[in-house]
Amino acid sequence: MELNKYSKTITQDPTLPASQAMLYGIGLTEHDLTKAQVGIVSTGFDGNTCNMHLNALASEVKQAVWDQELVGLIFHTIGVSDGISNGTDGMRYSLVSREVIADSIETVCGAQYYDGLIAVVGCDKNMPGSLMAMGRLNRPAIMLYGGTIAGGHYKGRELNIVSAFEALGEKIQNKLSDEDYKGIIPNSCPGAGACGGMYTANTMASAIEALGMSLPYSSSNPALSKEKSEECILAGKAIHHLLEKDLKPRDIMTFKAFENAITIVMILGGSTNAVLHLIAMAKSVSVKITQEDFQRISDKTPLIADLKPSGKYLMEALHKIGGVPSVMKYLLQKDSCMAIVLL
Repeated sequence: MELNKYSKTITQDPTLPASQAMLYGIGLTEHDLTKAQVGIVSTGFDGNTCNMHLNALASEVKQAVWDQELVGLIFHTIGVSDGISNGTDGMRYSLVSREVIADSIETVCGAQYYDGLIAVVGCDKNMPGSLMAMGRLNRPAIMLYGGTIAGGHYKGRELNIVSAFEALGEKIQNKLSDEDYKGIIPNSCPGAGACGGMYTANTMASAIEALGMSLPYSSSNPALSKEKSEECILAGKAIHHLLEKDLKPRDIMTFKAFENAITIVMILGGSTNAVLHLIAMAKSVSVKITQEDFQRISDKTPLIADLKPSGKYLMEALHKIGGVPSVMKYLLQKDSCMAIVLL
């Protein structure tokens, strides 16, 4: 299989010397120009915990891609932090950002003739946005989730982002002192990673893993863990495999795969935002998913997880018991409707 089926348009055409001159200018060699090129898009930015570490992960992925005798090239796109924008006019930009993200990824990969794509993402809209771009491009692609944040702690109390919201309500009802209110806020988000409960980020990461577009355990590997770094290495190997097999998003993102994704959302008690995102993702690969499909699957699928915001546990607890693969194994043992997509 010819791995550089797209990039050879630029790198191997003798009538495009200026294009090749620019690639030599970034440090590529004549041998490098014969390799397949993989775009590595990072939604990393310093402004929120979900995305603050993604540029570092993208660098690890880049090295892993080069180790596979491929050319890995990093580019970037935007992000909006719903956690920061909630309650302000900034939320007007939130859903729109999904389209900007999808368009920008498609634009760079299409214009630069990248043969494959790895998206390093970590927040609500950049995950579905990256999948929409992958569906439109239909070139070998993987999503690497930035991972969940660790739980915060204050005076023996376990905290997460919602603890900060709830603390305001407790303070207003005079159930929380000013001292404890001020103690909870700086300790709710202790570092890098997406909001720790089964909110939109962890919901979409779980759904996309079940869909088959990220590696096993990607959704539950914590942001700051050796497993997440190991996943970056595996992503390099996996994109080489996808290029060899010419296995593309539309081969993976089938109607049955979307049923798997919806089932995981129901099992885990995921965010209702999954409805609008999965429908948009399905449209990008010409698969029709409707609200009726969510209701049909919900009617026959039990909720077996006790995850925040309605439950007790954070995503790191799911990681400790084996993540989404352990849930999928349980479902198969119970003769679930799931038909696991294996790469």
